[in-house]
Amino acid sequence: MRQKANFLPAIIIMAGIIVLVVIGSLYAFNNEPDTIQGQADVTEYRVSSKVPGRILKYMVKEGDYVHAGDTLAILEAPEVTAKLTQAQAAEDAAAAQNRKAEKGARQEQIAGAYEMWQKAKAGVDIAEKSYARVKRLYDQGVMTAQKLDEVTAQRNAAIATERAAKSQYDMAKNGAEREDKEAAAALVNRAKGAVSEVNSYIKETVLTASADGEVTDIFPQIGELVGTGAPIMNIALMNDMWVTFNVREDHLANFKMNQTFKATIPALGNKEVTLKVYYMKDLGSYAAWKATKTTGQYDMKTFEVKASPAQKVDGLRPGMSVLME
Repeated sequence: MRQKANFLPAIIIMAGIIVLVVIGSLYAFNNEPDTIQGQADVTEYRVSSKVPGRILKYMVKEGDYVHAGDTLAILEAPEVTAKLTQAQAAEDAAAAQNRKAEKGARQEQIAGAYEMWQKAKAGVDIAEKSYARVKRLYDQGVMTAQKLDEVTAQRNAAIATERAAKSQYDMAKNGAEREDKEAAAALVNRAKGAVSEVNSYIKETVLTASADGEVTDIFPQIGELVGTGAPIMNIALMNDMWVTFNVREDHLANFKMNQTFKATIPALGNKEVTLKVYYMKDLGSYAAWKATKTTGQYDMKTFEVKASPAQKVDGLRPGMSVLME
């Protein structure tokens, strides 16, 4: 009886320990509702230039709200300015050539060609008279046939010279040919196109906002060189915000396309907002996954779910956490 009495306290202590372990296990493994955490995000566009240059001046700073058409930054590109001077000089030269083709020869050249034609006509008259005299004497048997041949050749040469002089005069009076005028006009159009192209590059040295938004990042400093297409700043479209959740498969039943659900924003004093699902996509094998059992019956994959606020949420900023029970 004395030995049984000695085991009784030990049995009571052991039973108490077992009860405490059972109660602790119940609390430890109590299934509390999971909280799915998302993050607010916003559409951004990058501001860049088509031409390389050096940052001359910023007209805005990070955090400024800009409107479409506002000047954001000014680049310095002396090479483009030099090309404009070259293009304008080529345009002036082409325009001068075109005017020359349209106008034709100068009055002095026309007058000179006319005088040469008149001189050739006078030579024809003399040659015709000489030919007539020699031909008459030849017919009378006084002049030899050789002399008649010489005078005939001289007359024919004078006639050919007169025709050539007349052609030169007509060409000077009529100006350039139609093809030459068309070629000169084409050169003018090409030069104008080059000037327009360079002017478009010069416009690219003044960067403007294409849409309303907030300046979130400015990358190069004043005086730094930037290349063609290099991003200079980011602008966030604050009216186009959404929330991204990474959701495991076992919680995906809580999200349906075009379905609305409630969520809270801790940064806004746990403000409750209504979100609408508009995008769901498997993140792929590279995303985090979790085995449902140690035996590995199947692996739960992660899906990216995007939802937009049903109404505008004042104070919501990119990067804020959004919680959904």
